[in-house]
Formats: sequence, structure tokens, C-alpha cells
Amino acid sequence: MVTQTADLLLTNAIVLTMDEEFHKYEPGAVAIKGDSILAVGPESDLKTEFIAQETIDCNGHVLMPGLVNAHTHVPMTLMRGLADDLRLDVWLLGYMMPVEREYVSPDFVRLGTSLACVELIRSGVTCFADMYFFEEHVAKATAEAGMRAVCSQSVLKFQTPDAQSFEESLASARDFIQRWKGHPLIEPSVAPHAPYTTTEEILQQSAALAVEFDVPLHTHLAETALEVENTRNEFGMPVIPYVKKQNLFDAKVLAAHCVHIDDGEMLTLRHHKAGVAHNPSSNLKLASGFAPVAKMLELGLNVGIGTDGPASNNDLDMFEEVRLAAFLAKSVTGDPTTLPANQAMAMATRLGARALHLGHLTGTLEPGKRADLIIVDLSALHNSPRFHRDPNGIYAQLVYTAKSVDVRDVMVNGRWLMRNHQLLTLNPEELQVHAEEYAHRIDAFLIEREKSVLSKLIAIGGASEVESFEVQAKVRIPDPEVVLAALNLPEIEILRQRHYHEFDTYFMFEDPKQGTIRYREDEYVSEKGEVTNVRYRLTLIGQAREREFPSDVLLSRSRFLAPATNSLRFYREYFKPSREIDIEKNRLRWRVLFHGTEFYINLDKVEKPDLGYFLEVKSRTWSRKDAEYKASVATALIEFLGTSVEERVIKDYLEMVAG
Repeated sequence: MVTQTADLLLTNAIVLTMDEEFHKYEPGAVAIKGDSILAVGPESDLKTEFIAQETIDCNGHVLMPGLVNAHTHVPMTLMRGLADDLRLDVWLLGYMMPVEREYVSPDFVRLGTSLACVELIRSGVTCFADMYFFEEHVAKATAEAGMRAVCSQSVLKFQTPDAQSFEESLASARDFIQRWKGHPLIEPSVAPHAPYTTTEEILQQSAALAVEFDVPLHTHLAETALEVENTRNEFGMPVIPYVKKQNLFDAKVLAAHCVHIDDGEMLTLRHHKAGVAHNPSSNLKLASGFAPVAKMLELGLNVGIGTDGPASNNDLDMFEEVRLAAFLAKSVTGDPTTLPANQAMAMATRLGARALHLGHLTGTLEPGKRADLIIVDLSALHNSPRFHRDPNGIYAQLVYTAKSVDVRDVMVNGRWLMRNHQLLTLNPEELQVHAEEYAHRIDAFLIEREKSVLSKLIAIGGASEVESFEVQAKVRIPDPEVVLAALNLPEIEILRQRHYHEFDTYFMFEDPKQGTIRYREDEYVSEKGEVTNVRYRLTLIGQAREREFPSDVLLSRSRFLAPATNSLRFYREYFKPSREIDIEKNRLRWRVLFHGTEFYINLDKVEKPDLGYFLEVKSRTWSRKDAEYKASVATALIEFLGTSVEERVIKDYLEMVAG
């Protein structure tokens, strides 16, 4: 007996609810009114109970919840294939971020998001969690495409394409959340990028903001072993305890990756109801490791599946991702029964929605949930035949044999976005034309940059030009005690004294006009002989000599300086030198006044290679006339320190070693 009316009745389907009990109806039906599901069940029951304005025969295809992409960066479709086969830090800091600083804008973000929505819809995704810049423009493009998303405004400790400071990013996040909170498709969110790209203050303020407005907090946690090691070294604890100490879990956290966490950290995540986004393709491609997914699920964590960004995956195909997640879990545990197909598909639907803190809205086909669903046609040859003996066989068929091209229809919030493979809200051909225009511009930028070591140094940030010249003289000395005794004479006023242990790695290039990159690790040594501080610095050494004065006093200059905030390995892989030379020395340094002129005196013992003792006298200058005067005083100072100009050396240490 008909008791209710519906806008739409979908019939003759294999209905997979993906609820806790994995209810399946074959033939089944789903009744929809407005943006929500009215009922799910056997076809015969719903045909009796409902009269609908429109009834659609699903032709025996699978009708199931739309897939949930639990973590991605959708505008990065415009950087797909830009830089591959690199380590995470080189990929991110050496290529992605420089291109982002140059090109990311509201237009870039909207176009990249629209492209991503085409790909996501075609692969059966109805909801995703995004983290990027200009996130309001991601939200606008997503809503126009008709998709559901958690849109997270990124916050980092350094300048980003949409903010000069983290305070500005947080202010943008607050404004975005206030204006979009309550939107039917978009859940606004804040995204402190990761512990290593933020500060304690950023993590604390981001958590407070998320709590204030009751929105998710989206971040990357424990993605690489290096991240965990650095956190332990700097803060004395692993990543999860560190962010807990910053009150991060006061918020509804969505944590991407969580590759390197132990059982205790998993329990912390579960206790605080944090969601986890597992990104198998990205983790494999960047060699980040294997997330302990089976253990997380065993402990009751809500673990979804994400593609990560299309610049690190390089696609947004969730069918591929679900299949890989299942295979990878089995391989890691050595147990083929780990993560069976129905559980893998639950991660891509119900558990993914819960990880995004949207489980009350989507992720299953249940009365009261939003009508976010897909119809999958399993009639193609690669899906044939189908066996009916095992009730879970349909899940295995979806996970192990079906492909994204099998998705025929997509509905979000009761609205069709794709019917019979035809997109209804987007024009992919037009979007591709604009994408190619960006590709040409970015190609030109990187091609030009790769020609210049200086450009590559500037691109990774922090470089500053040093305009002053440097007068310098160097002599070989047999006995350092003579110099030490002379420094105590009244003619020299000591302004400051330091002791360093310096480790220099020089990057040489085929084209000598590119200059030389020096990576220096300075250890500050106390009077007790203890290392009290370590400083890392990059120097791009340009033209070695501007001029040579009498007694072989040289006038030279270094073009650019930059803090070395990454590892030596990073710079090696980023700059790709043709040759490397290591020099290690023990340096005593004084800043002194001699004849009213300021000089730096370096007493060096070159230990690697063993070159012996050298005395260096240096002074900065801003003019050629001043340089001439200081060159003459430098000669006098060398003689005063008890050394002979006959032992002068016109080569620097690198030239001595390189030959």
C-alpha cells in the first residue's frame, strides 16, 4: 500500500548500503526526496510503499554511496607531472612551492579545482577533503560543480601565495569559516599544514579556531620517518604527543598519512576521535613508508582513503586507490585475509565520511542521509563473469576488478552531476584548454630557472644579496703560537673572539660561470671545548676575484647568502652538482681594530684534507678606494702578526683542494 511520496525512486539495482551491517538488497531500491534519502530496501517493498514523481530503472547495476576522497589538494591538478621521482622535501620545497609562489592565484585555484571535480565525478567521488591556498575559491568552484567537500584553508609559518604571514592566513580562515559555515555542500575548515611547516603558536591557534566554530581541522601528521626523527630531536617526543601538547586534538582532527606512528599514538588518535586519511599511492610514490592501516582499523580508528594531491599521486582515481590500499595492507602484514574487499570499500565510504567528521551526512545509504550516490555498471568484459555463491563477492568485484570508467551516474545532495557518463555541471574540454595555457607558462618558468644556480637558490627562499666587497689576504704559517702572542700586543684591540669547527661541502658545476654553492655547518665551540650551537648556511660564491693588490691581497665578493634549512642530501638532489669537495677546518676568529680599521682575523687549521695552518685577514669594504687603503693595512697587519708575506697564498681553500 502506497503511504509516502518521493521525488525519485531508483529501482532494479544491487543496493549496497555500506552501513555497519553491510546490508545488501538485490534487487533493491532507494527513495529520494529533495536532498535526502527517504528509504532503502528491497525493490518490492519500496515500490509498494512509495509513489514517485520519477522512477529510474538501474538495469541491475550497483547502487552505492559515493566515494569519499579523504585527503587531497585539488588545485594541484595544474601541477600534475610537473616534478616526479623526487624525495618529498625536494619535490615540495624545490619545485611545488616555488611554482606556487609564482603562479597560484584565485584564477589558478578555481581552474585547478574545476579540473579536479571532473576527474573526481567521473571516478565516483561525491565528497572530498581539500587543503590548499585561496580555499574560498576552491569552495566556490566545488559548489558550482555540485560536489560536497571539506575545504581547508592552509596555514604555514612562512609566506604563502595568499598570505604574507600566518596571522593573515588565520584571519582568512576565520573569515572563510564564518561566511561558509552552514553551506549545504561545503564544510569550511582550517589546515595548519604540518608540524614541520608550522609553529606551536600556529597549531594552538588553529585548534582554538576550529573549536570556536565546531569545524574540522585538517593537517599532515607523521608522513615521513625524517619528520618523526626531527620532532624527537627537537622536542623530545614523537609527532602525535607533540601536537597533542599543542591542544590540537581539542578540535575535530583529520590527520593525513600517519605513516610512522605506534600503537600508543593510534590510541591517542582514537581517544580524541581523530580521523585518519590513508594515502597509499602518494606514500608509495614518495617512498614515505607503509601506514599501519590494519592495526588502526583493529583499534577502532576511522580510517578513510585519499589520493593526496594530483601532483604527487598523480591522479584522483579512487577505484585505483581502494584496490591499492587492500593489496598494500595484505603485503605489509603478510596475510591475504587482511583488509578484505568489503572493509576496503567501507574505508572509501562510511569510514571516510566519519574521518572527515561528516558521517552524519554521507558515506552510507540510510534514511535521513544526503542523497550522495553512484551507479556502477559491472557489465563490461573486465568485470565478467559474476559469481553469486559468496555474498561478499560483489565487494570483491568492485575493489579488485571494477574501474573508475564503470561509474555511470553520480548524484550529490539529490542532484545528478553525471548521467550515463555525461557530465552535467562542467565542461572538461574548455577547462583543458586553459590548463594547457598554464602548463606552457610554468614550463617556461622552470626551463629558465634550471639554467641558473642563482635562480634555483632564490626559488627555495631565504636568499639575500650581499653587495659589499671583501679584502682578504692569506698566508701559510708554521707556528700558530706566534700569531696568538701578537694578538695580545696593545696595537691590536680585540672586539670579539669566537671558536668554530666548520664543515664545508662545495658544489661545483660544469659551467664555471654558475659559481659555486657552499653548504656550511658551523659548530660554535665554548671555552670548555663544548659545542654550544650549530648554524647552517648556503653561500653562492660568484666571481672569485675582482682585483689583485700588491702583496697578493685580493678583492672578492660572495653574491648571495641563504640559511640552510634543509639537509645536505636535499641540496645535493636539488642543485645536481657535477662535483663535490669537502673541507673541514678548526677556526679561531677575532674581530679587531688595527690602525683604526676593523678586520676579521681567522686562524685556521685545515684538517680535511690536512693542509696545515693558515692565517686569514679580511675586511669588508664598499668602494674601490676604500679597498685600496684596506689592502695596504691588511699587509701591515699580516707582518705585525709575525708572519711573512713571502708565505702568501693567492688561492682559497677550495682552489687548493680542487687543483
